[in-house]
Amino acid sequence: MAYKHFDEYSIDVTDAIKNKFKSIIDDLGEDTAREGIVKTPERAAKAMQFLTQGYDMDPAEILKGAMFKEDYDDMVIVKDIELYSLCEHHMLPFFGKAHIAYIPNGHIVGLSKLPRIVDVFARRLQVQERLTHDILECINSTLKPKGVAVVIEASHMCMMMRGVQKQNSVTTTSGFRGQFEKIETRTEFLRLITSDLS
Repeated sequence: MAYKHFDEYSIDVTDAIKNKFKSIIDDLGEDTAREGIVKTPERAAKAMQFLTQGYDMDPAEILKGAMFKEDYDDMVIVKDIELYSLCEHHMLPFFGKAHIAYIPNGHIVGLSKLPRIVDVFARRLQVQERLTHDILECINSTLKPKGVAVVIEASHMCMMMRGVQKQNSVTTTSGFRGQFEKIETRTEFLRLITSDLS
């Protein structure tokens, strides 16, 4: 396993990635012996292991570890879940918020586990469309609720820093299963995630 904990890294994997980053920095024309750069390859190697730690995690097991029998069958929403991921096309960040809802079918799940599922899938090389699908299908197949909904709103640095260089664009993706495929349930969910109830 390459990444074990927030501050534990495989020495062999770190060294291998570090050497590749050093070569890339050299090829870009920077002096890897310069004071400000000399430790950059190692820092970058550790950062990449942190940002892709989701490959070593099982999201279904995270959900199964906090499922509880409960006779609650109304909508449960966790909204504004911060997410940070890396676009698999350019390895530049995209970031934003996920909104998740489900309707229990005999079991509820600890609320903190939904943001953890987002992190597991976000900490991989991703596209927003697949990230939305991965979260949706994991909850649907593991928790087996009456319905599940996922909406992600994100800004992509590959669009903001390069390419079309559009600074204010936001990409929205969504997925719905079960009762959320009914227009009235979906409408209620969308209204709740866009409203300020405070």
